[in-house]
Amino acid sequence: MLLDISNFPLVWMRHDAVSGGNTEALFAQFDALLTRRQAFVILTDEGYADSGHEHTQEERKRTTLWMKQNKAVIRAYIQGMVMVESDAAKRLAGKAIAVMFGKFWGYPLHFGSSRDDALDIAHSLLQAWLPPQSALDQAVLS
Repeated sequence: MLLDISNFPLVWMRHDAVSGGNTEALFAQFDALLTRRQAFVILTDEGYADSGHEHTQEERKRTTLWMKQNKAVIRAYIQGMVMVESDAAKRLAGKAIAVMFGKFWGYPLHFGSSRDDALDIAHSLLQAWLPPQSALDQAVLS
């Protein structure tokens, strides 16, 4: 996996054949994102269940440990993940998984029918994180 942060706070997650599933590199990328202490949304346009990669037991254990160690910052700064999935049946199947996903990771999983739909969802998630403009004005005046 590779994280493209060039459009931060929109972070695109893509499969990367070069990394060969290097989970340590992915965790390092996530650690760097979380130390920014800014809200962001993860997006992927590779579709639901298109990865073709089965995680080893060691990868699953490492992922669970990392998630538990970073639970508070994950919940604070990752506002959600949005998957682009044009197939309505796959979106419906994905919504059944989304509940478990959210409980495990601490942030919601959403599905957009197109890239534009996914971007709209991502922007909505980020907007919900920001304080209302009046609160920002008060903070500046104080």
